[in-house]
Amino acid sequence: MTDVQELLLSRIRDVADYPEPGVMFKDITPLLADPAAFTALTDALAEIVVRTGATKVVGLEARGFILGAPVAVRAGVGFIPVRKAGKLPGATLSQTYDLEYGSAEIEVHAEDLNAGDRVLVIDDVLATGGTAEASLQLIRRAGAQVAGLAVLMELGFLAGRARLEPALDGAPLEALLVV
Repeated sequence: MTDVQELLLSRIRDVADYPEPGVMFKDITPLLADPAAFTALTDALAEIVVRTGATKVVGLEARGFILGAPVAVRAGVGFIPVRKAGKLPGATLSQTYDLEYGSAEIEVHAEDLNAGDRVLVIDDVLATGGTAEASLQLIRRAGAQVAGLAVLMELGFLAGRARLEPALDGAPLEALLVV
């Protein structure tokens, strides 16, 4: 494990039985509150942006906004929020996806992505991969290329990586931590 990984992991707090009994929630707010850890995280993700040749960063609501915006600034690329349905004004593209119980919908402004863009999706946690998979579909429907997906933490036991491999179509999935 690298020094950066050790720092990041040391600032993630386990919260038992949240949001429901039997779940061990990974709370990243202590990491965000620590300027050294947040800077190390931003730098590590910005390096992935540069390495993948991304021209834009998509951040998934809501913690993907917190991580993705400073990463885009650090890497010198644009930032695009992907929001829950009904939160963006103007013309949007939307994508519905299945959840464990029901479905959800995400949206992006239609004009924010175009054929010349290479897009890196950033989020805090890769769990089952449903939201990330829907975002990859949205990016391609907008005519842009997927440069990859980068997350702070992958919950390996939930098999999100296996679900996303077909949707990534050879683009990299990078997790700074796997738990």
